[in-house]
Order: sequence, then structure tokens, then C-alpha cells
Amino acid sequence: MKYKIQSFDNVYRSDRQSTVKYWFTGIMLFLAVILFLPWTQNIKAKGTITTLYQEQRPQDINSPIPGKIMKWWVKEGDFVKKGDTILQISEIKEDYLDPNLVGRTQQQVEAKKGTINYYQSKIATVASQIEALNSAKKLKIEQLNNKLRQLDNKLAGERAELQAANNEFVLAKDQYERQQKMFDDGLVSQTQLQQRNLSYQNALAKKIMVENKLAQTQQEVTNVKIEQNSVEQEYTEKISKAEGERFQSMSQIATGQGDVAKLENQVTNYTIRNGMYVILAPQDGQIIQAKKSGIGEILKDGERIVVIVPTRVNYAVEMYVRPVDLPLINVGQKVRFMFDGFPAIVFSGWPNTSYGTFGGKIVAFENNISPNGLFRVLVAEDTTDRQWPAQIKIGSGASAISLLKDVPIWYELWRNINGFPPDYYTLEEPISKDGDKAKTK
Repeated sequence: MKYKIQSFDNVYRSDRQSTVKYWFTGIMLFLAVILFLPWTQNIKAKGTITTLYQEQRPQDINSPIPGKIMKWWVKEGDFVKKGDTILQISEIKEDYLDPNLVGRTQQQVEAKKGTINYYQSKIATVASQIEALNSAKKLKIEQLNNKLRQLDNKLAGERAELQAANNEFVLAKDQYERQQKMFDDGLVSQTQLQQRNLSYQNALAKKIMVENKLAQTQQEVTNVKIEQNSVEQEYTEKISKAEGERFQSMSQIATGQGDVAKLENQVTNYTIRNGMYVILAPQDGQIIQAKKSGIGEILKDGERIVVIVPTRVNYAVEMYVRPVDLPLINVGQKVRFMFDGFPAIVFSGWPNTSYGTFGGKIVAFENNISPNGLFRVLVAEDTTDRQWPAQIKIGSGASAISLLKDVPIWYELWRNINGFPPDYYTLEEPISKDGDKAKTK
């Protein structure tokens, strides 16, 4: 009796038609279809949460002046408003210990202004003195000029008188000489000759007297001219001395004005310094990392006291890309983020099918390489996408996927096999009313 071995049929299924070729064909067709599905090229990078504006980042609150801590008005972790008091300090420098320093310096300013007023009055007095000297000089010179004119008239009269005396002398001399000749000839008497001689001598004496008188008047003219020069020199010296005093007073005024400006600057500095004894919050935020912790501790000039974290923050992500990927980055380019602490399911090639990611747009990138050998890129929140979670904090991590061009899967496989870089990404722009062509991916 023959027994049929069923295990052979069950294992080799020789009595049935094989479906392997159908499965193989179906799988190949399915893979072929997948090769033509779209794939989004991307660049992966690591980043951290930061802010879009510098003033929204954590900032140090420093002591503007050296001082001693008097009182703390806040503690670490407190939230403050802009203008709230954080700390009160007192002065430690001996130059500023006087509680009435501003008032005393202001008194010095008033004293200097009084000195300036005194010198200004002195200048006015000297100006009046100079004016009086000029008037006196003018009057004195006019008097001497009048005297010269009088002497000139006197000289003219004396010259005329001298001319008459000369005429009389010539006539008397001629008569005397003729009388002498006639006397020698015995025509006239001795008495007549003596009379002519007397007339001649009188004419000569009168002539000499007039000449002396004229010479004396000329000497007076010379003396008056000398006196004029003396008056000019005297009054010039007096006026120059008064001018010197005036310029000296003006110099004192200029020096005093400089001192007043310096003292007023000190008053302003002291007043501003008095307002620095109270440290105020520069903006709304949370107080953290207090460096000084006691009362009476000494603060240096510019030393950090605490750190304030602003309450209102426009979050952004700073990510770093490789130099080879930098040419693929453009402003306005879309980026997908996975924030630390928020679960996400990511398909890098199909960002629309990912779950738990958030959108962003590149707003800037640095043209200078960072110390870590990468280029820094700043990404802001995409307002047209899912809103970023409010729980993120500055400094937390983020994984970024920069989206590039959409290509078929076969092209992406072929590109990676050949080691080609991703295609350049260009931002799509709508056509304007003027008919400008739009940029496309």
C-alpha cells in the first residue's frame, strides 16, 4: 500500500501556481511609482533660541559709579517693570562725600559770575577813561594848534615890522654915509653928522630888536611844536595803559567764563551722579544672577550687579550652516524647526506630512564665518504657519531643516549617488502690476 507524502506537497507546493513573480512585479511597480514622488531637498542644522532684537536679549545691569550697597529692593526671580528700583548705593569716594556738594559748587559758580561782572564794570570804566583821555588829548592839541596859529600871525607881523626896520636902517645908513662924505668935504657941520649917526644907530638898534623879537617868536613856535609831541606821547602812553588794563580785564573775564563753564559742568555732573545712587530697571523683565548679595559690599565702576531677562521677546532661532551650504541660503527661505522638549515626527523629505514642527523664515545671515567654522543664520517666526509655543526660552535648542527645491525621489537618489550638491533655492515672487516676471523655484 502506497502512502502519499503530504509534507513534500506542503513545502514545495508543486501542485499550485507560484505568485512570486506577481509580488515582484508589484513591488517593482510600487518602487517605480515612489521614485517619481516629490521630495523636498533640505539642509539640516542645529540652533538655539535667541531674540530678533538686541534689546530683548538678557542684559547685564552694571553699576554706573563705584559705591557701597545700601539696600536691595528686589530679589532673584522677581519680575520688575521699567523704572522700578533694583538697588540703592551710597558714595565711597572722598571727592563726593559732601552732602551739599552741588550747592557749594553752585556758590562757586555765582562767585565766579560776580567776578566776571566786576571785570565787566571795570572794562566799562576804563572805556570811559579812554574816551575822556581822547577828548582831553584832542582839546589839548586844539589849544596848541590855536597857539601855533596865533604865533604864525605874530610871526607875520614881526616879519613885516622887520621889513620896515630894514627899510629904515637902509635909509638911515644911506643918509649917514652921504652926510659923512659931505662932512669930509666940509659941507656940513659936526653936529649934523652926529645927528645922522644917531638916526643910523637908532635904526640899527630897532632892526636888531625886531630880529631878536622874531627869533624869540620862532623859538616859541618850536616850543609849541615840541609841546604838541609831548602831549601826543603823554596821552598815547595814558591811553595805551588804559587799553592794557581793559585787555587784562577782558582776559580775566575769558578766564572767569572758562572757570564758570567748568564749574557748571561739575554741578551738572554732580547732579547726574546724585541720580545714579538708585539703580533702576531699564525695561520689563525678570531679575536673575545677582553677583552681589549683601549690604555694605563695594561695587566697582561698571561692575555687573544683576542680569535682567526681558519679558517681551520676539523669539528667533540662530542656526549655523556649513560653508558649503551657505550659497543655498536666501532671505525669506522657509525653515522647519523641532524645539527641544516638544515631541515631533519628522519626514525630512515631506515636511507637510511631519508632525510637531514649526515654521520659520530666514531674515538674515552673516557674511563672516563664526569661531566654530560655520556661518550664523537668523530665522524668525513664520506668521503664516503654526504659532511657536510660548514655553520656549532663550538658550534652548532647536533642530532646523532648511527647505530647498522640490524634486523627484529618483533625482535626489541620483544626486546623492553622484555627490552633486542640492539645487539652488530661489524665492517665488508674485507677478507685480507693472508686469515684472516672478521668480520661481
